[in-house]
Amino acid sequence: MSTHPEFTFFSRFVADIQAGRKTITIRDESEANWQPGQRLALFTNPEHQPFGTIEVLSVKAVAFDELSDEHARQENMTLPELKQVIRNIYPALPPLYVIEFQLLGV
Repeated sequence: MSTHPEFTFFSRFVADIQAGRKTITIRDESEANWQPGQRLALFTNPEHQPFGTIEVLSVKAVAFDELSDEHARQENMTLPELKQVIRNIYPALPPLYVIEFQLLGV
């Protein structure tokens, strides 16, 4: 049983995270309080299946209009795909934060 705080991802992102192709996530301010060095237990959303542990490397504010090809590469998407995913999850485009992480174990 993990004692790390829980962090969820939509199931469609699990394979990319486990393969190291997705190394950032872009979230709203409700998930911007993680600290570098913090370890988080990963669970799928909505099934709540555990699938690994990550360590937070950094948390940085980013404006929607500042999203770049590099962000898209770290998400394993094209920039238009990334912007569409963010618009689907956060239609109001609230303040956004890039959480960079490394996978510790699956």
